[in-house]
Amino acid sequence: MTGLKHAYRGATVLVALNADLLLFVATLVVALMAAGYLGTL
Repeated sequence: MTGLKHAYRGATVLVALNADLLLFVATLVVALMAAGYLGTL
């Protein structure tokens, strides 16, 4: 049980540290999709 707690805590720390990078990548993907859609009009 303690191993599961430590793994969950480690995953939470990794997500917290990389949250801004994930947000940046998601924004970039959405912007590229929107540009592609507008380019087909």
